[in-house]
Amino acid sequence: MKLKKLIAPIIITAVLTLYFLGFVAACFLIAMPFWIKALGCLIPLALAGVSIYVLIERIHEVRSGEEDDLSHY
Repeated sequence: MKLKKLIAPIIITAVLTLYFLGFVAACFLIAMPFWIKALGCLIPLALAGVSIYVLIERIHEVRSGEEDDLSHY
């Protein structure tokens, strides 16, 4: 039962992470000044990291039995 609630967040996080990593790879392939490449790489990597962190939080919530975030509000 808990696995069903984790499938969608895992798939969404995987797709987002692949998208962000593809963007980073594209930044290395296109000829641009270094500071633009650095920003173009750091921002997507930070967003991928945040996505993974939120996924880990969601997994902990589902495992602890707290399936609905609305109880916090």
